[in-house]
Amino acid sequence: MSDKENRALNEQELQELVAASDSGARSVPGNLGIFIAAVALIWSIFQVLLASPWAPYILPSDAINNSRQIHLAFAIFLSAMAYPLFKRAPKHKVPWYDWVLAIGGALLALYGYFFYDKIVSNGGLADQTDAIASLAGLALLFIAAYRTLGPVMVILAMIFLAYVFFGSSDVVPEQIRWAGASLRKAMSHMWITSEGVFGIALGVSTRFVFLFVLFGALLDKAGAGNYFIKMAFGALGHLRGGPAKAAVVGSAATGLISGSSIANVVTTGTFTIPLMKRVGFSSEKAGSVEVASSVNGQIMPPVMGAAAFLMVEYVGISYVEVITHAFLPAIISYIALVYIVHLEAVKNRMPTLGDKVVKLWRTVLGMFLFFAGFAILCYATQFPVRLVTSMVPTGSGWILAALLGLVYLGLIYLASTVPDLEPDDPNSENVELPHIPSIYKSGLYYLLPIIVLVYFLMIERKSPGLSAFWATFLLFGILLTQRMLKAMFRGESAAVGKLKDGLFDLVAGLIDGARNMIGIGLATATAGIIVGTVSLTGIGQVMADFVEFLSGGNLILMLIFVAILSLILGMGLPTTANYIVVSSLMVAVVVELGAQSGLVVPLIAVHLFVFYFGIMADVTPPVGLASFAAAAVSGGDAIKTGFTAFFYSLRTVALPFVFIFNTDLLLIDVTLVQGILVFIVATIGILIFTAATMGWFLTKNRIWETVAMLLIAFTLFRPGFFMDMIQPPYDEVEPTALEQRLEQAPAGRDLRVVISGPDFDTLEMKDLTVVLTVPEVEGAQARLDEWGLLLLPEGDQVILEEPMFGTPLSDQLASFDFYGDEPVTISAVRAPAEQLPKELMFIPALALMALIAFLQSRRAETAAPARKGVPA
Repeated sequence: MSDKENRALNEQELQELVAASDSGARSVPGNLGIFIAAVALIWSIFQVLLASPWAPYILPSDAINNSRQIHLAFAIFLSAMAYPLFKRAPKHKVPWYDWVLAIGGALLALYGYFFYDKIVSNGGLADQTDAIASLAGLALLFIAAYRTLGPVMVILAMIFLAYVFFGSSDVVPEQIRWAGASLRKAMSHMWITSEGVFGIALGVSTRFVFLFVLFGALLDKAGAGNYFIKMAFGALGHLRGGPAKAAVVGSAATGLISGSSIANVVTTGTFTIPLMKRVGFSSEKAGSVEVASSVNGQIMPPVMGAAAFLMVEYVGISYVEVITHAFLPAIISYIALVYIVHLEAVKNRMPTLGDKVVKLWRTVLGMFLFFAGFAILCYATQFPVRLVTSMVPTGSGWILAALLGLVYLGLIYLASTVPDLEPDDPNSENVELPHIPSIYKSGLYYLLPIIVLVYFLMIERKSPGLSAFWATFLLFGILLTQRMLKAMFRGESAAVGKLKDGLFDLVAGLIDGARNMIGIGLATATAGIIVGTVSLTGIGQVMADFVEFLSGGNLILMLIFVAILSLILGMGLPTTANYIVVSSLMVAVVVELGAQSGLVVPLIAVHLFVFYFGIMADVTPPVGLASFAAAAVSGGDAIKTGFTAFFYSLRTVALPFVFIFNTDLLLIDVTLVQGILVFIVATIGILIFTAATMGWFLTKNRIWETVAMLLIAFTLFRPGFFMDMIQPPYDEVEPTALEQRLEQAPAGRDLRVVISGPDFDTLEMKDLTVVLTVPEVEGAQARLDEWGLLLLPEGDQVILEEPMFGTPLSDQLASFDFYGDEPVTISAVRAPAEQLPKELMFIPALALMALIAFLQSRRAETAAPARKGVPA
């Protein structure tokens, strides 16, 4: 690229870039602009009312029952208003054809609402009129998705839809051919019922995602984004590579409230990237740090780019369990990114900003105490709440609301004692680091909505939608009153007039939240076509056979193939849509083929695996949108930025493979003490892995040191691999002795049973490993009955009858043909063996690391690298 092409964009151009991607590039002035904003405002108000506990008393029951249709109607209408259909289409007015597409798309999205009684009376089967209307609705949905999301999502959905109609054709290879569907059957599945477009994904978008996106938009409008960045910069800006470390921590904080990696890049990057360049980072490296930290915001609970709520539906576990499993990998990923920045700064001897001198250990301790204190505060909130509810059971809600109001007033008073925070100019001649003791008071009240959200989610265990509602409801009050109350406490004369400014802030936040939801709503609806195709045609089994063929049944190769597929699909899809598509196609494949290989992989681990690689597509060239956004801020080369960001994200690439084989990292079936140990060891492991891939620890690595450090990191992440070599983890039990062993096994013990037999579809012999937990009942036969197993011993064989319908194993073994010529048998039984603690493998690994540290420290003393930094 030429220098002109690599120039950094100005603020207006950057905002247009974000708008074009997230909320629409069209900005219409005058009355029409007010009308479009009013529609967005109505959408937000409808979604807030829908999530509220008063929804049954305010909204008509028809509107509640058909909320998915209403949700999609708003998204299609606003997409035509906010996103130009062509590059040369006008950006300051709405052409006539967009009005046709907007109104037509909205009406067809509401087809199920208007003709609900007719559809119910037909049992959900479309008649000819329904089918034609549904086909037209799909066409207008594709147009809306094209203008909002780009062509890839639409092309993919059309390929799957074509398979529904033409999958029975002779031109389709026999291996993937299916019976085919009529127009009426296909449209019933895709548009009329809740199996396709209006399926689980759109339901999640309607019930949960909108409220969290709105919560983030309102919190940012209140000023929390700037507060988080200032606090991060004040805490870390004085360190080597301080601006980059502040970018990482600031992006982690804004990632909590933002579902868009591109918006995250531009929001924090406009401040941090120029400062990173100032202390010695190249344009590409500065942009890469921002990309890696911003994209990782989508793996950070509680929002996770909307994927957390989808996982609840797909995996069948609670929201709290999902974010518990996702928490540790996200945290250690960010710790590793801070360490990457630190190593870049140290090996290039970058200067520091300002004259503040603080010991590194004090900074780390301060950060730890802040986050620990915040976590303790969230947890401790339950005790005064319980005290109030026990003392005043009937009116406790009003009392708690009043107490929360008093806390808010106190924190607003604190904020009024210091000046309001204004964004700094990173290009000014003298950069002053924010002084945390002077600025922390200005935004403590921003933590209240987050505490309310965490309290309802984690302590009260309310639904994500209701939890987000109460947090958002509090934000309404904050946006309305913060300006007025600060002015009153400061004694300013125009305090009451500030209430009007607060109202404008609230309305603007509601409009922003709705516009930010357009793409997500359309992505989840369009992805529903792929999900519907899988459920209608059974293409999932074909995908399993295809992946098994490519990988030769090797689990590692299969995981690599799934990872590459996730990356390829994600290059043209938003994160949410990519996750829906890949999880629909590949999760069952990984679980099934893993079981055939003897590895029982928890469903949540596989979902997180595909999700992690889906978000990496925002980084990976040639279509990494976040990398292009960062290059627009830094003026660097977008492709180089993308490759560098991918290199910085290697720990995000490695973690999914780790937690597939070591589910301790996801805190699955671990105690509190074990969880703390896992966190400490995993953090050390990821830091060692980072030092190995960066080629620098205390000084430049030698080749053998890098190899040794990779081996050490592997040992810390998966100690059982080497312990299993020393002591087998399972005792082999003869299948004929299963009942005897089952009689003696204590309740709660897991037995791994390998079942062999012909596949129901292909009739080829296959193995499947299932984990059976010994039930509480006494006696071998009673325990077999609990599982639904009927064993028929014949000589040295144990033949297995088909499990009874509704028993724990009926679904797992449904892929076997129990009535063929070859019987289904139990070919192996493995019981847990007495084994030394796998954690003993940490000792030699850490001893080797200590040796490397000793050798490198001696080299570092005799050969310090030359200083390369640029004076601040």
